[in-house]
Amino acid sequence: MEKKYKILFDGECNLCNTSVNFIMKRDKKKEFAYVPIQNVNDIELPEEAVRVAKELNTILLVEDKKVYSHSTAILRVCKHLGGISSLLYAFIIVPKFIRDGMYRFVARNRYKWFGKKEVCDIP
Repeated sequence: MEKKYKILFDGECNLCNTSVNFIMKRDKKKEFAYVPIQNVNDIELPEEAVRVAKELNTILLVEDKKVYSHSTAILRVCKHLGGISSLLYAFIIVPKFIRDGMYRFVARNRYKWFGKKEVCDIP
């Protein structure tokens, strides 16, 4: 069965893996597929998603052939999860340059703060 949404993430990043585990536990409708960016060539994706994924610096959400990145991807995932998580989507009103600036700050430091895996543990 084809999943409705695809999340592309850094499979070597502990923060990213923890975030994906968080999403998997709350994905009651099983609508998300999870793809480590390191395996991006293994599945069919829009060209833009492949190009951005190879930069290895952001999470991507592929939704209806549209590609969302950085903070927008995270907020849209929260929206689709429903429940309390969907309330985080309210932060979409914060200007993108502020949201993405905060995102990039964490992304630059993610290995230093959270560590790095040799191999992704998400199947």
